[in-house]
Amino acid sequence: MAENIINLTDANFESEALDSSLPVVVDFWAEWCGPCRALTPIIEQLADELEDKIKVAKVNVDEARNVAMKYGISAIPTVIIFKDGEPQRKFVGLTTLEELKSAVEEVA
Repeated sequence: MAENIINLTDANFESEALDSSLPVVVDFWAEWCGPCRALTPIIEQLADELEDKIKVAKVNVDEARNVAMKYGISAIPTVIIFKDGEPQRKFVGLTTLEELKSAVEEVA
């Protein structure tokens, strides 16, 4: 995982994602998910391009089941953009860098 992407767990989700002063793009994924692996370079590029404006994080749904259940993650990859502790935008399935950047601009 890229160094500017945070690994979120049930234990640190609230402090890292919900309490953040910046918008947080959270990628819900799993090791065995092919589309999740295809989304990884897009998430990494988003983190690099918008490093000063947002936080980017990943939640492995197999390891952080409580967080995944709380946000109703039933298909992966799912990307949720949080601002001020609240979900603002949600993308289910593979999405593009342009769609994510546009959504971040709307939220920020």
